[in-house]
Amino acid sequence: MVIFLTVSLLLYGLLNGYILKRGIQAFSSYPVSRLLFILTFSFLILSFPLSRIIDGQFSHRLSELLVRPGIYYLAFMFYFFLLIFLKDLIRWGYRLVHQPVTKSNLLAVSNPFSFSVILALSLVILFAGHLNAVNPRIKTLSLTVDKVAAGRQELRAVMLSDIHLGMYNRSDRLAALVKKINELEPEIVFFAGDIVDEAIGAEEEEKMVRLMKDIKAPLGLFACPGNHEYYGGLEKNIGYLERAGVQELLDKAIKVDNSFYVIGRKDWTAVRFGGHRASLEDILAEGQVDSSLPLIVLDHQPIRLEDAQQAGVDLLLCGHTHAGQLFPLNLINRLIYEKNWGYLKKGQTQIYVTSGTGTWGPPVRTGSRSEIVWLTLKFKPAEVN
Repeated sequence: MVIFLTVSLLLYGLLNGYILKRGIQAFSSYPVSRLLFILTFSFLILSFPLSRIIDGQFSHRLSELLVRPGIYYLAFMFYFFLLIFLKDLIRWGYRLVHQPVTKSNLLAVSNPFSFSVILALSLVILFAGHLNAVNPRIKTLSLTVDKVAAGRQELRAVMLSDIHLGMYNRSDRLAALVKKINELEPEIVFFAGDIVDEAIGAEEEEKMVRLMKDIKAPLGLFACPGNHEYYGGLEKNIGYLERAGVQELLDKAIKVDNSFYVIGRKDWTAVRFGGHRASLEDILAEGQVDSSLPLIVLDHQPIRLEDAQQAGVDLLLCGHTHAGQLFPLNLINRLIYEKNWGYLKKGQTQIYVTSGTGTWGPPVRTGSRSEIVWLTLKFKPAEVN
């Protein structure tokens, strides 16, 4: 953790040092603009680190005031850096085939106009990405399971993951999600992990509990933990989620409506924290699961998907990847996972990896879309004697 924090702060400092240097060069002939740039960006650069320090030491309301500009700045910084660096690459290439760049040239580091255009473009990207992140689409998915579910021929479900409720994804975001869920009138709701991002204050916790209790799903709300439930304190997070009516399944199988099973797995983070993650075979055996009924598994991270296939699972629901969230990181994300977003079938096992309903870090998406999955499962009709 210390190494990760050190590397992160070093990278953060280098990126912002580069941005500040280019800004100072761009406004070198305009002292007032240069001073305004330095003051504004110094505040933004320090906002997020200070909010975490203040919250960790004092849990002060000042941290809530600092975290919002700080968290948006993370996404802005990313694109501002990329665009400035792209300009530098073009300038270096121009120098290889032409004369040195003059001060009046748009490619010059001292040109305030081109720097201001890059700044404005970064703001446009940030704004568009924010709108994309906070307006999740309804992803409709209809699947057929070749098993009889006693007493029913279909199941209407809503699936969500990666809401990341916490300091910057607040109860107002959850209120909007609850409204959308209830409009779909699901019979059951599945949460594929990372409902929460970190430990939250008592006042906000109570708001979230009340809001989640308003979700209408007659067959219940079921969840598996994600990695962030562990980071924020698993027992605490599970405690208030269960108070909200969410059944957290930790390597556990439960029969629902005497028709099908929902199996929730511990996240791989449990192993990193020194815990144990049971195999699917052991979970099914311990729960005395009747495999002739449909088996639906919630597993946060889409890793070792073949395990579900080998265990005879009918449907595996995952999240975690955010489908990359930010361009061009989404391109790398595709290389890491066998399936980073969407539908996949392995043998008789159907798999859906959602891009997630919320965001981690800045509420900005430029490489994927937020989604709520509206899932209809159709079961094999029972034979009539």
